[in-house]
Amino acid sequence: MSSTRVPRTLAWILAVVVAASSCSVLGSDTEEAPVEAPTSAAVEEALVDSQFTRDGTFQSHLDVKGAKGMDMVLTLYPTKSTPRTNEWYPKGLKYFSFTFQAYDLSQKLRDPFETKRLVYLKRMKVTSDTVTVDGGKTKHPYKLDVEAAKATFDPEPVQTARGMLITSPKGAFELRNQPIKWMSLDTRGVILTFKATISVQAEAGGSKYLERTIKQEVPIRIFESDEETEVAEIPINAN
Repeated sequence: MSSTRVPRTLAWILAVVVAASSCSVLGSDTEEAPVEAPTSAAVEEALVDSQFTRDGTFQSHLDVKGAKGMDMVLTLYPTKSTPRTNEWYPKGLKYFSFTFQAYDLSQKLRDPFETKRLVYLKRMKVTSDTVTVDGGKTKHPYKLDVEAAKATFDPEPVQTARGMLITSPKGAFELRNQPIKWMSLDTRGVILTFKATISVQAEAGGSKYLERTIKQEVPIRIFESDEETEVAEIPINAN
């Protein structure tokens, strides 16, 4: 992903504002109140629209092609070491945890587990790209490429040659306290891209599986500051 420059975005917004103001003057003899230009903070917020930053969590529900009713749920949240997402700055480490789990919505929540289709996660890969304001070089402050069963928080996941079971409520992939590294001071966001390699049972109890790759981007806003992101000490396996 190439760097994104705020000046180009700001120029476009200002052009719209000027055009709107000119139309008002031409179409009326009454004096119009001046239209204020958007602040740099407003432009940067529009540049990196982040549910994770606003809500303190991110959750997506992803479909699986060819497997109607299968809901793949990715959830991210900041850990107790850096809980205030509005104080995530370029300098310092920023920690998050995430889970990835499958729900067979073709069955009721309390139905027997054997009536639900099995989903296995083989690998989880995550890449990252920074968003900068003045054309700075794109950085990659977080990277992950792991065999799911060997990396998940559960030391004894249910697994086969297809990977680890992630069908709710018997299994879930979970990683805690993942560090996003230091970035350049002109960074105003980072985009995490998750890619999960999965096998989905075509029908409950059947031997046929669908091989799929699930992808999700998660934007995270980074705020301007010369200070380091404050990190609290917590147990390594704490949320």
